[in-house]
Amino acid sequence: MKKKLSILFTVLTLIVSLFSGLVVRAEESSSSEDAVSGASVGEYTDPSTLAESYDIVIIGAGGGGLAAAIAAKDAGANVAIFEKMPVAGGNTMKSSAGMNASETKFQKEQGIEDKNDDFFAETLKGGKETNDQELLRFFVDNSAAAIEWLDSLGIRLNNLTTTGGMSVQRTHRPEDGSAVGGYLVEGLVRNVTERNIPLFTNANVVEILQNEGAASGVKVEIGGETKEVQAKAVIIATGGFGANLSMVSELKPELDGFVTTNQEGSTGDGIKMAQALGAEVVDLDKIQIHPTVEQESAYLITEAVRGEGAILVSQEGKRFFNELETRDKVSAAIIELPEHYAYVIADDALKGRVKAVNKYEEKGLVVKADTIEELAAALEVPAENLTATLEAWNASVEAKEDAEFGRTTGMDNALTTAPYYAIKIAPGVHHTMGGLKINTNAQVLNADGEPIKGLYASGEVTGGIHGSNRIGGNAVADIIIFGRQAGMQSAEAVKE
Repeated sequence: MKKKLSILFTVLTLIVSLFSGLVVRAEESSSSEDAVSGASVGEYTDPSTLAESYDIVIIGAGGGGLAAAIAAKDAGANVAIFEKMPVAGGNTMKSSAGMNASETKFQKEQGIEDKNDDFFAETLKGGKETNDQELLRFFVDNSAAAIEWLDSLGIRLNNLTTTGGMSVQRTHRPEDGSAVGGYLVEGLVRNVTERNIPLFTNANVVEILQNEGAASGVKVEIGGETKEVQAKAVIIATGGFGANLSMVSELKPELDGFVTTNQEGSTGDGIKMAQALGAEVVDLDKIQIHPTVEQESAYLITEAVRGEGAILVSQEGKRFFNELETRDKVSAAIIELPEHYAYVIADDALKGRVKAVNKYEEKGLVVKADTIEELAAALEVPAENLTATLEAWNASVEAKEDAEFGRTTGMDNALTTAPYYAIKIAPGVHHTMGGLKINTNAQVLNADGEPIKGLYASGEVTGGIHGSNRIGGNAVADIIIFGRQAGMQSAEAVKE
């Protein structure tokens, strides 16, 4: 009897312990909506295990930092990641459209003809021909390899769509059409964990150390203490400064008062720390606004919705612009409307192709109606105008010609399947194109154009690749291509 009671007590204890652990994880994850399901607190590293030195220290656990860590570790380096926020993911978690790449195996499998030269030309045009063309050439020519690399990590992006400024389907998404960000971060964190790479959260790097002109480690606030950690190389992957609205408005006063889609950790820390070491910056005033942001929540409505056939209408219930022009032009067209906002219009078939719409509906951002007339009434737009607009659009899709606004992409599916959906949107601060000047080896450069020894950077913290305007889908490509490059190049350098 005593033996049975002992066994029962042990089982109950385990159940309580498990439940308690789940509650703790749920509470800690609930502090950030962007917490990654695959990056539970149990996968973050205990600060008490922090070593005095590593080969490479990576600042930031967004996509760029995670990719760099995996590449560096696989190249034989001893690596650690410091993330100032409570969870990994950064702005990558908010990415929704996909990852642009050309001449990929998935395009070839699906009969999509594409060329690196076309990707280059369209990105250069979208950036108003102010892009750093050497960086852009490397970016384009290594995009297919980056898709293959992700696939080798179990991160498959084989669902293809298009974004504004692109002529073909080269935006790669998860197989089920879901938002790319969460899927990508979950897969990268899984690979970091499998490689036993230390990933410290709530670890705020406040200074990059320097010895005889070379980056030599970091000063980090972690576990209630400030510690110095030595390293042979430092990779900055802290993201941009889109959440630092005072910095945004100082650099671009016309954006004062705009909402931001950025996660709160995107404050420009990496740029400032690198500048203290003599790093050169470029294009800091090139700040992108995204045209489709729900204003009450500052929630971004993915460009993939328009890429899969949605249209934009004004309060008059009429289309007013090519929905898949570049983001700067679509944003300007919305701002020029008398009401300074517009509606994204979609149907139920589109919702099936873009899973993000389910999330928007859960968050209460969507107006839904069984008929176009009912949707018009809910939006208080003239029903006759909205009906005529949908009829004209569907006729354009059938004819494969948008005579009114010259749209040529995202015209494979008409909007004919009830119920119908609308989301009220306006532009918001989204991406900072400017940042640290780097070369194709992801080395941070000084004012003389020379690399700062031991200092590397990847992702939105850098500048030059996107020029004056970023193409949707190119940010995810940027963090993976240059994150991987920073990891590989720094790992080779520390072997010397």
